[in-house]
Amino acid sequence: MRLGAIDIGTNSMRLLVADFIDGKLLNREKFVNTTRIGQGVDGEGCISKEAIERNIEALKEFSILAKSKGCKTIFCIGTSALRDSKNKLDFVNRAKKELNIDVDIISGEEESNLGFAGILQGLEEKESILAIDIGGGSTEFILGGSEGIEFCQSENVGALRMTEKFLKQDPICEIEFKNMEKFIFKTINKTLSVLKKENIKSIVGIGGTITSVSAINQELETYSMEKIHESEICKKDLDNILQNLKKMTLNDKKNLKGLQPKRADIITAGVAILNLIMKNLEKEKIIVSEYDNLEGLLCQNAKKMS
Repeated sequence: MRLGAIDIGTNSMRLLVADFIDGKLLNREKFVNTTRIGQGVDGEGCISKEAIERNIEALKEFSILAKSKGCKTIFCIGTSALRDSKNKLDFVNRAKKELNIDVDIISGEEESNLGFAGILQGLEEKESILAIDIGGGSTEFILGGSEGIEFCQSENVGALRMTEKFLKQDPICEIEFKNMEKFIFKTINKTLSVLKKENIKSIVGIGGTITSVSAINQELETYSMEKIHESEICKKDLDNILQNLKKMTLNDKKNLKGLQPKRADIITAGVAILNLIMKNLEKEKIIVSEYDNLEGLLCQNAKKMS
């Protein structure tokens, strides 16, 4: 059974195409388009007309691509920016009317569940995992194992949201950066306090920020799912990457090995969120997973169909 899954995130839209055979996902292919549906949502409360047009066009392209690869069914979810926007139904209704695609806007908790289900598909060690998903609009914290989720929390700090709110200068102004850090800490401190009391065996990261950090760390010329999946980032490397990013101009970042140019403007905020989490939880390394909410979405729906 060949299926497609689309995730409309705050910063990017992603497509997963895979075969579901005997409870496993095989022949996985992923595609990304930086569509920024969440641009301005934090400040204005609405998705702009331009962002709606851009995302309808991208959704159309992904739908055609998935069908050309043999997908009979395509599932589609919307996350943080669509959750928060007042005019979300303008987009949802157009997707249904023009493309016959049902966009399911999921809650932070549902997003966490899907992300965790995806992670479990791709990891051998499945006990006492803390999963961290830093997206464009929010960050999900999920603690659990093969028996299920013990704790999950979605916080409204994300790479695009924090960049728009705080980082106005190029290169980054230290005062703005410190203000952003204070805001992030204040927002997630309660969640961190809960997690500090837990016995966490390993921290696993999913999402564009963490995969980008891994690609930068490995200086990858071209992105490779195989090289990213189960790679490790230690706290020292994370510190070095963050310090370098803070000094760079936007143009420098666009030319940085391993970083997609379209993510260059928001990467520093994403890495700052990750760094703050690692520092406060006193963890020395994080494992990167290339299996995330898209894999979770496909598995969940494939099981219902079979």
